[in-house]
Amino acid sequence: VQLQAFGGGLVQAGGFLRLSCEVSRDIFSFNTMGWYRQAPGKQRELVATISSGGTTSYADSVKGRSTISGDNAKNTVYLQMSSLKPEDTAVYYCNADDRVFLDYEGTPVEYSGMNYWGKGTLVTVSR
Repeated sequence: VQLQAFGGGLVQAGGFLRLSCEVSRDIFSFNTMGWYRQAPGKQRELVATISSGGTTSYADSVKGRSTISGDNAKNTVYLQMSSLKPEDTAVYYCNADDRVFLDYEGTPVEYSGMNYWGKGTLVTVSR
């Protein structure tokens, strides 16, 4: 599986961006598709996910100003963000997860599938 992210660049604070992730497989064949980001000196963090059923979730830091969506015909997942802040500056990564977990005495254990990552795209938000 290959994932290719597009749409990064330099954006002014308060601006808008749309990132695209092209996937080499039906996007809704994965349990979830998502966007993560990693700022300089920080750990990678979740931004948003969308499940195969279309359920979305967002990090608190982007909730209300971000939308994740998928176009199955184009095998592409999008992330739209508005009211950008300098703290949104990061490398944004696309993720596709088709792992299956089994419950073992209350603990999820990875049973099958894989977690796929694309190369990131840099988003820089200037003040």
